[in-house]
Amino acid sequence: MSLHDIAARALHLIDPEDAHRFTIRALAAGLGPRGGKDDPILATEVAGLMLPNCVGLAPGFDKNAEVFGPMLRAGFGFVECGTVTPLPQAGNPRPRLFRLTEDRAVINRMGFNNDGLEAFAARLARRGPGVVGANIGANKDAEDRIADYVTGLTRLWGLASYFTINISSPNTPGLRALQTKAALEELLGRLAQARDGLPAAGRVPIFLKVAPDLEDGEVEAIVETVVANGLSGIIVSNTTISRPALASPYAGEAGGLSGAPLKTLAAEMLGRFRQASAGRTALIAAGGIASGADAYERIRAGAGAVQLYSAMVFEGPGLVTRIKQELAACLRRDGFTSLAQAVGAN
Repeated sequence: MSLHDIAARALHLIDPEDAHRFTIRALAAGLGPRGGKDDPILATEVAGLMLPNCVGLAPGFDKNAEVFGPMLRAGFGFVECGTVTPLPQAGNPRPRLFRLTEDRAVINRMGFNNDGLEAFAARLARRGPGVVGANIGANKDAEDRIADYVTGLTRLWGLASYFTINISSPNTPGLRALQTKAALEELLGRLAQARDGLPAAGRVPIFLKVAPDLEDGEVEAIVETVVANGLSGIIVSNTTISRPALASPYAGEAGGLSGAPLKTLAAEMLGRFRQASAGRTALIAAGGIASGADAYERIRAGAGAVQLYSAMVFEGPGLVTRIKQELAACLRRDGFTSLAQAVGAN
């Protein structure tokens, strides 16, 4: 275990949100780990993004685009920053972040707390090499939430490597209603219209991030709407509002559940999207990924790349290197010579 991993575990002695803020400051000060050279077998392409490895950092960790550079150096193949909203907002009252240590899980009801689009854009404008995505959302009190997504896309065009449209957070009242067919058609239609009016030289992939709590029929409707509007892919999935059996005293807290208990639900949802999309759109998997075996399972189930965050809360930043080593070993064990060969192999 590295000193960075030991430090990460020591931070469990303090409030989780304070620990997170301390971590961001330490990374910004240059105290982060350094990942080694990537195994060539993990290099891949997803929706036109050339990734040195397929393991990405999920949004929520670097909400304000402060430490994407250190996290790329730590070994992630890509980093997704955000969620960012046009105007700064404080989010929900504290406490709003809970470690469920007994369950290797996290519950959050942050509520899109962030510094706003202008601060986010200024930091992204200084980025160097590497794939850095922008996860965009809507302000809680916006009269026209769809307009907020258009604003985010337009303001960050040319600054981000890709965009993720986050309509699946459970912590902004009414946001998940944008996943219904009519609302989603309007949202993606207006985003596509805005995208088509922007400089073609800055054309980048746009993904839709969905919840794992979808009803029958909603998966198929989402896929058809994504394909019809020319989006690049779908990220499966966000946190869940469901509550499997949990041992932690924080199990009853409101908010989105992530980490180990989400693993089965997120994997099942990925399978549903794989079946519905039939290869017509790229898929990225998130939710409950904590090992190379977990990542390999999602790759074989159809994901072109994976994202993680909650597992790192318990394992420390060295987890990304361990996952990559385990994943490379899984690929070679089964006779694959590239990650792309394994995508959808099931």
